[in-house]
Amino acid sequence: MPVMVEAGTEEREVLLSAWEEQRAALRRAVSGLTDEQAHSRPSVSELSLAALLAHAVRGEPAWIPVLRGRGGDWTDRDGEAEFTPPAGQSVGDLLREHRRVGAEVVRAVRDLPGGLGRRVPMPVTPWGPPEEPRSVRWILLHLITEAARHAGHADLLRESLDGATAPDLMEPRT
Repeated sequence: MPVMVEAGTEEREVLLSAWEEQRAALRRAVSGLTDEQAHSRPSVSELSLAALLAHAVRGEPAWIPVLRGRGGDWTDRDGEAEFTPPAGQSVGDLLREHRRVGAEVVRAVRDLPGGLGRRVPMPVTPWGPPEEPRSVRWILLHLITEAARHAGHADLLRESLDGATAPDLMEPRT
């Protein structure tokens, strides 16, 4: 369900607002579930809502050094492990960590010198295109795209679990 993000005039803030709205949709899909429900796999997919949260919590902060101009080497990252919630971590813990990580990325973006057109080296990855520099804007758009993809998966998983749809989970505006 589309949600209008905060209107703004500063491009950086509008992009951050769009990213946070997609991240909030992922959290809404998990809200009110037990740990057992959030860790369950209600479809033929290997994904669970807890796995999506764990992936976001591990993946999003990896972009902070990239934004700061230190591309790095991601060739040893284990994609499957990123989707495995840490043992003993509750859904409440994952949700708190998701909010904390988001605030950390937002701070890093706001503290960046220069504009969104500033180009930074990309990390070396086994799955990506040649590691050519990309703009900070490109990275923010990539984060928005990834968060939206995860939010869409989360909507389907939640509806498969208990029939709740994205509109059902939204708080009415007052």
